Amino acid sequence: MAAVKMVAVDMDGTFLDDRKQYDRPRFMACYQMMKQRGIRFVVASGNQYYQLKSFFPDIAHEIAFVAENGAWILDGEEELFCGAFSPDAVHAVLDTLQQGNYPGLRFLICGRNSAYYFAGADAQWLQKMRHYCHRLRPIETLDEIAGDRLFKFALNLSDEYVPVLMADIERLHQGSAAATSSGHGSVDLIVPGLHKANGLRLLQQRWGIESSEVLAFGDGGNDLEMLAQSGFSFAMQNAPDRVKAAARYGAADNNHAGVLQVIEQMLAGDGPFA
Repeated sequence: MAAVKMVAVDMDGTFLDDRKQYDRPRFMACYQMMKQRGIRFVVASGNQYYQLKSFFPDIAHEIAFVAENGAWILDGEEELFCGAFSPDAVHAVLDTLQQGNYPGLRFLICGRNSAYYFAGADAQWLQKMRHYCHRLRPIETLDEIAGDRLFKFALNLSDEYVPVLMADIERLHQGSAAATSSGHGSVDLIVPGLHKANGLRLLQQRWGIESSEVLAFGDGGNDLEMLAQSGFSFAMQNAPDRVKAAARYGAADNNHAGVLQVIEQMLAGDGPFA
């Protein structure tokens, strides 16, 4: 059985409980053991880097981040990769979102410097988004953010229209934008191929780690590639069936510290890690 050399965790619905918290003393005990053994810890999330590192204030400088669903990769504070849509793709996707029939659609445009919303966006929704995007500011036109590297559209709409929108993106923007859903009406439009699995591969190449030596956890559609790629892949009990089908193993739900339970099992050499 291959030894684990990397642990990669999704955040919302996986590492974090429904209150957006985790057991910090329990995790730090695990982290110190992983660090002593040379096991790398990676945060792999669709959320903004500035938000993700706020969860790990004491160790953010020594762990890695696959942020924005894989568009922005950092090892500590060193940027390894930052993808971007072409300007034409940004304009074309924006036209689809503004002209299409997607009742209740709300969206952010996410870049390396900040996430952006057009003036007049729903205030209540924006307040919620500030929990995920610590850098968020209004714009009137795309010209205001021409100097940023734009790599994601973060969408929210009624669940019944999610399949329609995703099909439209695939039909109209194949090769320039791809849609992935994490559930609950949330859809991210990303640069094709720049998903979490690609981000993990970049870190694996940097550290000389095989996919068979990666322990990964997820609960959403944006975790599918990462779970399929990793040798020890765990879907949370709260994940939908299609995510569970992509993983090799199952973990307890996010409200019962399923990730920490498995990490402790790994450190003890129990279960599939024996």
